[in-house]
Parts: sequence; structure tokens; C-alpha cells
Amino acid sequence: MGSDDSQRRHSKLLSLIVVGAALLGASASPGQAQSPNGAPAASLPQAPEPQGTAIISGSVTDTQQAIIPGAKVTLEDVATKVTRTIESDSTGAFRFESIAPGQYVVHVAAVNFAPWKIRDVIVLHEGENFAMPVVELGVEEINTTVNAITQEDLAEQQITAEMHQRILGVLPNFYVIYEPHAAPLTRKQKFKLAARVSTDPLTFMTTGITAGIETAQGGFSDYGEGVPGYLKRYGAAYGDRLSSTMLGAALFPSLLHQDPRYFYRGHGRIVTRALYAISTTVICKGDNGKWQPNVSNVAGNLGAAFISSTYYPRDQRHSVQVTVDNTLIGVATGAIGTLFQEFLLKHVTHGVPPKPLP
Repeated sequence: MGSDDSQRRHSKLLSLIVVGAALLGASASPGQAQSPNGAPAASLPQAPEPQGTAIISGSVTDTQQAIIPGAKVTLEDVATKVTRTIESDSTGAFRFESIAPGQYVVHVAAVNFAPWKIRDVIVLHEGENFAMPVVELGVEEINTTVNAITQEDLAEQQITAEMHQRILGVLPNFYVIYEPHAAPLTRKQKFKLAARVSTDPLTFMTTGITAGIETAQGGFSDYGEGVPGYLKRYGAAYGDRLSSTMLGAALFPSLLHQDPRYFYRGHGRIVTRALYAISTTVICKGDNGKWQPNVSNVAGNLGAAFISSTYYPRDQRHSVQVTVDNTLIGVATGAIGTLFQEFLLKHVTHGVPPKPLP
């Protein structure tokens, strides 16, 4: 009995060992990793292994045939949209292997180059070795924002250049434009140019010379002599210039939309140029680019003449008829100035802008 019980115990123990071994074998089947506590670890997603024997190869250069290493080349399966990406090597070459039969497109991208995509779908068959044409990448398009220059900006550039024009490098010659198709001035720019002329140091200097000559000759005797008389003459002379400039070159041109500048012609026969220069005292270019009666010039001279009657000595003031006559004479005298501008002063004016290229 004792031996039989011992054998039965041994048989049961052996059976338990066999069953336990079987269970352990089932729980640790191949392909399942075990975590330290015995539980199976979660499997990580793996990219599908390439299946097939086809090959696609090629090389990447720029449009000058210089190799481009490090370009990212992507192979895309048209049907499944699955992609594979590699980089071109130091020689610009790339090679996809173990490709399954199917339809594919290739994309290429590189830093500082425009992206590239093959135009035609590649149809691969089993075992095919497809050699792509050389991929030539163009330079990446540079997107820049270009701020178009406005008419006002252009006019500002032009009057800035004009304010550097000086006869013999000294006397202001700001009211001559050598660009035949100059941009029209805004109201602000017309007053800006008039103020610049009126406050130029040479304007004050030449006014002082005029007042000095009048004092020396005893003109406008009611003003008296000495420094007080000189200062009164200086004020009257400067008042004439200021009112004439502000009215004829700023106020009326702004109200009437006319350009107060002399547009230099510089070509054609002498007679044609002379007639043009003289005519600009009675015609001018409007802000719309068309020629029209120069009302601004005439009205400016006339207005300045009437204003001057408020500060000249009483016995030196003129009647309305004389004022009008003097205004017309002043307009005629202006024609002499435009003739000088057309034929002489450009050649002795410093700061004239260079002729623009055609």
C-alpha cells in the first residue's frame, strides 16, 4: 500500500509538472514579448516591410547640373498613398529597392529649391529596374511684397531733386522741371515748394541787395534813410516776393489745379523752343497733364500788386489801371525769364537730374 500511494503521488506530481509546462509554453508563444511582471508587452507599430523586387533610382541636380546632396526624395504609392522617403547621397543619387509592382509618383524637395514632382505616373512591374531622368530643381521662388510708388511719392522725389538746382551753384532754380512727364504736385507740395523758395537764404540775401540799392538811390523816399529806411525797403521788397510766390505758385495753382513750374523742352528748332518758352507765361500744364490758360500766373501777379498797395508809401501807390498795366508788363517780363530757362540757365545750373535712361 505504501508503495502504491507513493507511486500515485509521483504520477500526480508529474502530471502537474507537464500541465504547468504546457501552460507556460502557451503563454510565452513566439512573437509576444514578456513584461517583467509576466504580462505581454504592447507591440509597437512597424512600417510594412517592402515586398517586391522592383527598383527606382535617379539623381538630383539644379538647373546648372550641380549635384544636390541631402534632397528628400519621396516615393508614393498611388493606390494606397503609402510613402517612403530617403535622401540623395553625396553624389546627388538616390535608390529605392524592394518595391512591389504598382503605380508610383516621386516627389523631391531640397532647401532653397522649388519642390518637384514627376509629371507622369511610374508603372512598375515585378523585377523592373526603373532609372528616372535626372531631376533638376529650380531655385525657390522668392515672394516679396512690392509697394508700388504712388504719384504723390514720385512728385515728392521730383521736387526734392528740384530743390537742389542752383544757378552757378548759388541762386535757387527750384521752379524748373526737366522731366517732361513729371507727376502733378499735391496742394501740400505746391505750398512746400513755395515756402522753400521764400525762406531760402539766397532769397533773403538778394532781397537785402535790392533794398540796399533802393536805399542808396533814395527810392521810396517816404521810407526815410539809414537803417530804419533800409529795413522798410527790405520789408516791402520781401513782401513783393513772398506774396507773388505764395499767390502765383501755391494758392491759385492749388485752387485751379495748375502746375506752377516751367517744363523745360530742350529739343526742336530754336524758333519752336522760343515760342514755347514765351507761351508758358500765358499757358501752363494742368494737374490733369493738359495745357490750359495760365490763370494762376496772371492772378498771382495781379494779387501781389494789390497787396503791395497796403505797405508802399501813399505817394508811390498806383491806381487800379496802373496796377493792371504793371501786372501785364510783369507777365511780359516773365517771358524773358522763360527764354533764359530754355536756352541758357540749364547749362549753368548745378544739381540738374541726369537724363533718365530710355
